[in-house]
Amino acid sequence: MHSYTRAESRERGKLFRQGFRQSFADCVDPDIKRKIERIDQAAAERGTLELAALHKVQADARQDLAAAKVVERTAPRADKPAAREARKAAEQRVRLAERAVQKAERS
Repeated sequence: MHSYTRAESRERGKLFRQGFRQSFADCVDPDIKRKIERIDQAAAERGTLELAALHKVQADARQDLAAAKVVERTAPRADKPAAREARKAAEQRVRLAERAVQKAERS
């Protein structure tokens, strides 16, 4: 996964266009390739860290859901509606975390 900043994305696009124009003359500057590779490497490192953080958020959300289910099952009758709402909110957080992880893994 790559996570480019706006500045990196702009710079990478500019360098790509320069390299594309130079490729017509078969004299691509090696500095352009190095700069693009450096940007890609930084974005890949950032993407790896962000993906790990997303996996941690997903695991925490699943732990919260498990705890909410236990609370709902063991709650007295008067507290069941509040426990059910807490479980539903925990399920929603799990779904959001899973979507975020899937989206990050696709890009």
